Amino acid sequence: MPGRSSTSRLSPDGFAYGAAAGLAVDLLVGDPRRGHPVAAFGRAAAAVEERLHHDHRGWGALHTLVCAGSAAALGALAARAVRDRPAAAAALTAASVWAVVGGTTLGREARAIGGALAAGDLDVARERLPHLCGRDPQSLDGPAMARAVVESVAENTSDAVVGALFWGAVAGVPGLVGFRAVNTLDAMVGHKSPRHRRFGWASARLDDVAGWPGARLTAALATVAGGDPRGAVRAWRADASKHPSPNAGPVEASFAGALGVRLGGTLSYGGRVEHRPVLNGEGRPVEVADIDRAVRLSRRVTGLTLAACVGGRMIIGALGARKRRNA
Repeated sequence: MPGRSSTSRLSPDGFAYGAAAGLAVDLLVGDPRRGHPVAAFGRAAAAVEERLHHDHRGWGALHTLVCAGSAAALGALAARAVRDRPAAAAALTAASVWAVVGGTTLGREARAIGGALAAGDLDVARERLPHLCGRDPQSLDGPAMARAVVESVAENTSDAVVGALFWGAVAGVPGLVGFRAVNTLDAMVGHKSPRHRRFGWASARLDDVAGWPGARLTAALATVAGGDPRGAVRAWRADASKHPSPNAGPVEASFAGALGVRLGGTLSYGGRVEHRPVLNGEGRPVEVADIDRAVRLSRRVTGLTLAACVGGRMIIGALGARKRRNA
C-alpha cells in the first residue's frame, strides 16, 4: 500500500521540525528538576539489576537487553501510534529530543563550577563537580578541576547531544531513546568496579559501538567549529588512540586541539588513580576561562549536528525518491 508506507516513517522535514523544537526547549528550560525520564529509566534499570545481578557476563547481557530493548521498544510503539499524523510525530520527536539531550544542563553545570573556581571557592567547585563527572573532587586542585570540566564538556557533548541526534536521524524516536538508554546503562554499570566488572561488560561494549559514529561526528564538527582546525586535526590524529576509551579519545583530543589546551594526565576515580596520556601536548594548561570556551564550542557543535543530521536525512530521502521513480 504505497500511501501507507509513505507515512510510516517521520519525514525529513518532520524530523527537522521536531529535533529543532526539542533543542529549543532544552535551550530555554534545560532538564526538568523532577520527573526526568532518564532518571525514571535509571531507577527502573537499577530495580532490574537487583533481580538479575550475578557476577557473570551473560546475566549482564540479559540486563542490557531487557533495559535498552524495552526503552527502544516503547519508543517504537509511540512512534507507530503517531506515524499517520505528521504534527503528532514531530511533537513526539521534539519531546524525545528534549528528554534525551542534556546540552543546556551540561553548560550550566560547567559554568557554575567555572564561576566558583574564578571566585577562588574551591569547596563549592568540589561540591558541584560530581554533578558533571565521576572524578574524586577532593584529590583535585583548581587547575585540575578546570581540566576535568573541559574534558567532561567534550565527552558529554558526544554522549548527551551528538550521539542521540545521530541515532535519532537514523532510527527516529527508537534511536533517540535507545541510544540514551545504552549510554545511561554504561554510566550505571559499565565501569570497572568489583560489582560490575563482569556484569557491566555488555553495557560498556554496546555503548562503545553505539557511541562510535557520534564520537567521530563530534570530533569532526569540533574541528570545523573550533578556533584552530589544524590543531584539532593534529591532536585527533596523534593522540586519540592513546586514550583508554575508543570514543572519548577522538572527542577530547579534537576539543583540546581546537581550544589550544592540554588535556589528559593523572586523575582519580573513586580512589582509583589513573595516569592517562596527554592529549595535545603542544597546548597550554587549562585555565578557568577555557571552561566557557568549551561550552561555547559545545553549543556550536550542537547546531552543526542538527544541520548535518537533517541534511543527511534529506539527501537520503531525495535519493530514495529518485530510485523509486526510476524503478
